[in-house]
Amino acid sequence: MKLGRVVGTVVSTINAPDFDNRTLLLCDLVDPAGRPAGGYLIAVDTVGAGAGEMVLILDEGNSARQVLNAPGAPIRTLVVGIVDAVTDGSL
Repeated sequence: MKLGRVVGTVVSTINAPDFDNRTLLLCDLVDPAGRPAGGYLIAVDTVGAGAGEMVLILDEGNSARQVLNAPGAPIRTLVVGIVDAVTDGSL
C-alpha cells in the first residue's frame, strides 16, 4: 500500500476493454505527512476520489485484479480508499 494525492485524471480513447467505464487517476506519491515522496502512479479509481484528495493506493497486480474480480485484466494499481488522517502509532 502507498499514499498518494490525486492530481488529475487520465483520458484514453483507445484502451484495453478492461478499462472501459473505469476512471484513471494520476496520483503523486506522498509520505505520511503529505509531503511529496517522489514519483507518481496511474491508478484505477474504485472509491470516487477527486483532485486534491489523499488516497490509499494498492500497487500489486494480483490483489488489484482480485478486488475488481477481473483475473485476466491488465490492471496493477487501484485507488482503494480516501484518507481522512494519518497518525503515528504513539497516540
